[in-house]
Amino acid sequence: MQNYTGGIGNTLCRKRGHPTGTGTMLKTLLITCLLGWAACQESQSMTPEEKTVIRHQIIEMFDHAYGSYMKYAYPADELMPLSCRGRVRGQEPNRGDIDDSLGKFSLTLIDTLDTLVVLNKLDEFEDAVRKAVRDVRLDNDVVVSVFETNIRVLGGLLGGHVMADLLRQRGERMQWYRDELLHMAKELGHRLLPAFNTTSGLPYPKVNLRYGVLNPLSRTGTESDTCTACAGTMILEFAALSRLSGESVFEEHARKALDVLWERRQRGSDLVGTVINIHNGEWVRRESGVGAGIDSYYEYLMKAYILLGDNVFLERFNIHYSAIMKYISQPPLLLNVHMHNPTVSVRSWMDSLLAFFPGLQVLRGDLKPAIETHEMLYQVTKQHKFLPEAFTTEFRVHWGQHLLRPEFAESTYYLYKATGDPYYLRVGQSIVEKLNAFARVPCGFAAVQDVRTGTHEDRMDSFFLAEMFKYLYLLFSEKNQLPIDIDDYIFTTEAHLLPVSLSTTQPLCQGNNTETVPVSQEEDLFTHSCPSTETLFPNNPSFAKTIRDGYKYLTGVGRPFHPLPIREIELPLHDNGMEPVEFLKSMGISLTPINEVDAGDIGSQKEHKGVYRVKLVAELSQAPEEEVVVPHVVQLISPPFLGRTVLTAGPAKFGMDLTKQEHGVKGSIVKASPYTACGPIDNAVELEGHIALALRGDCMFAAKARWLQDAGAIGVIFIDHREDSNSEETPLFQMVGDGDATEDITLPLVFLFSREGAVLTAALEKHHNVDVLLLPKERQLGHAKTEKPVSVNIKLRLAEEGELEAGEATGTTLEFVLENEEVFLKEEEEEEELGGKRQSQQQQVCTEATETDRLEPCSADSSDNTGPNTYP
Repeated sequence: MQNYTGGIGNTLCRKRGHPTGTGTMLKTLLITCLLGWAACQESQSMTPEEKTVIRHQIIEMFDHAYGSYMKYAYPADELMPLSCRGRVRGQEPNRGDIDDSLGKFSLTLIDTLDTLVVLNKLDEFEDAVRKAVRDVRLDNDVVVSVFETNIRVLGGLLGGHVMADLLRQRGERMQWYRDELLHMAKELGHRLLPAFNTTSGLPYPKVNLRYGVLNPLSRTGTESDTCTACAGTMILEFAALSRLSGESVFEEHARKALDVLWERRQRGSDLVGTVINIHNGEWVRRESGVGAGIDSYYEYLMKAYILLGDNVFLERFNIHYSAIMKYISQPPLLLNVHMHNPTVSVRSWMDSLLAFFPGLQVLRGDLKPAIETHEMLYQVTKQHKFLPEAFTTEFRVHWGQHLLRPEFAESTYYLYKATGDPYYLRVGQSIVEKLNAFARVPCGFAAVQDVRTGTHEDRMDSFFLAEMFKYLYLLFSEKNQLPIDIDDYIFTTEAHLLPVSLSTTQPLCQGNNTETVPVSQEEDLFTHSCPSTETLFPNNPSFAKTIRDGYKYLTGVGRPFHPLPIREIELPLHDNGMEPVEFLKSMGISLTPINEVDAGDIGSQKEHKGVYRVKLVAELSQAPEEEVVVPHVVQLISPPFLGRTVLTAGPAKFGMDLTKQEHGVKGSIVKASPYTACGPIDNAVELEGHIALALRGDCMFAAKARWLQDAGAIGVIFIDHREDSNSEETPLFQMVGDGDATEDITLPLVFLFSREGAVLTAALEKHHNVDVLLLPKERQLGHAKTEKPVSVNIKLRLAEEGELEAGEATGTTLEFVLENEEVFLKEEEEEEELGGKRQSQQQQVCTEATETDRLEPCSADSSDNTGPNTYP
């Protein structure tokens, strides 16, 4: 990773034609940013005094977060900021795969070590190293994520060792230090190595720190799949460990995993999928993007080139990057596509992890798309306070959780260091202010359960201390205010610091020279060299601003109100039984009152038999903010519940459509084993013919459904793994598939938040045999029925003026009376014998379509105490 500081930044760039693997330091180029930028951005400029105030504010926030962890949580892995206690695995409710990052090794302490040095808290750093050496054990009988343990713990130990060694060499501190953190890192590396014992070379996703993978006591080793990022995000930490320890085995395994991913890329598109089988190398999920599941694979190809000086990694990155910009990048959006059919987007939403990508584009020197995507992300944060975990292409919330992720701050840091544009200081300031305003609690900082409601979640992940404060502090610091030269280091994906000198000062490991396959590609200006400011900012000091301005009001936030222009639409309305207004509603067009209608040019059109020409004067209005989710319920119908206990559930967009099942689906519930249902079901005999309970996490809903369907389940109830989530505080959502076809899934599927799920699991534990009914909420047993409104079929026909008065009409008639200032549809006909003079034969009134027009009739009063109990 290259680190720009102040107006001038050092960039490690490998020049075309340089030999690799020789231990020779490759040429370092200087990129001189535009020092006069601030003069052109007076409204965004920030004085040194302002930066100092914000920097001190960041330190105070860090002290609050780190101090709360040390006071209330240490030696636990993480802090629970709402409960003011530590999260110890096995002592708190199981959260599924989230807990796989916890290994009873004081995770937050280790993850924060090098942050303490960057923030110049050297006394605290020395004390933290002593605690880690004294207290942390790495041989615990616990199953952990290989990926998370590598980037957080192994990376944290290596970053801590590099900082401790630097301070020791200066002769002022750490004179007692004898490479203890490096020894711990080597021990942990050996405990992770059993995960690579596969036929393909791709690692298992989990490992038992004490027993490995295949040991009967390991409680793991049955997994068959892993994510692309999980297998492809090992090279920095493992190569650094090999070079620092002299043991080549770590780097060899990490290189082998990258070789497999490269070989398994789709040759036509040069894209990779999201999930791959670790035994045969076949793709399990073929969805391709730059967010969750793939993100850091691309990041580590670029950074492995910078850290290790091996051209093969740059070549691979450039080929992938060209494919990303061709298929996935739709500025300012980054949309997932199918790796085999990359011209079609497979979903209409993005996840927050892709916020790192503008920073990676800065490393490559491709600033224009980086600025565009970053600005889009900034506009989303303006609308929702934080980046939601997922948001739609219309920038609405898809998944409202926010875990205090640092990727947006990371990209903000890189863009500021690359451009010197003080606009990005203001972006960073907004991050600081929102964290203090909406995430700060008495015992630290709490994740946001839903950005729409602002409710908190009892978690403060270790990456918040490892990354967020590091990037924010660096953003507002000058080089001379830091205790280290930040340009001498590369950031891992967890923002741990590894020295770029490893490629030259440490001997290359034997037998780990990755083979490359010659691939022809179209090279661009930045393929092998760093860009110059003349290319990035051609005679235009406001380059970044002109790009941003095009996306300034992307989400509509902050835009001055200007009424939409009036549009005239002519539609051929055949006799299809649908009223013109309803026809327009079906197209998403609503009519609004307009005082005057100019119909002066109507006479210029000729009529055609069988087709009515209707001229509409309308304004197009924005679609509703959220898509309608039909609430479902899980109703407990066996004794002693007898239908009185009703749990609010969310539906799925795939599987059986319960709204079309008159009486729902009934069955007894059985807890799946494994509970996450991400592999073969162990208790298939017990589960057959029953409704399965499965925990959210570890794999996609569709994958779980397929395993449970194969085991013979007749329905599935998924239970959220997020602690204390509930349908009262969190809006319901519809479960989505995995990007591939889901027609093979025919089970009914519903989703319960954890609080409602706890009611169901407690009932099962107490009564053992519990029957439930899965159905839409409006059809639950005992639910008071509302009378259906009486409907009347009305047949309309054109009538001559005065016809009704003449008594020519028979039967019941309705008369539509026009009111002033209402939108109207005008039915017209040429009158040739009158010399083209038009006569209005009929006018139909269309009143303004309001939001209530789209709502169903209200159900029975939910406060009726005689009905069943509904949670919530």
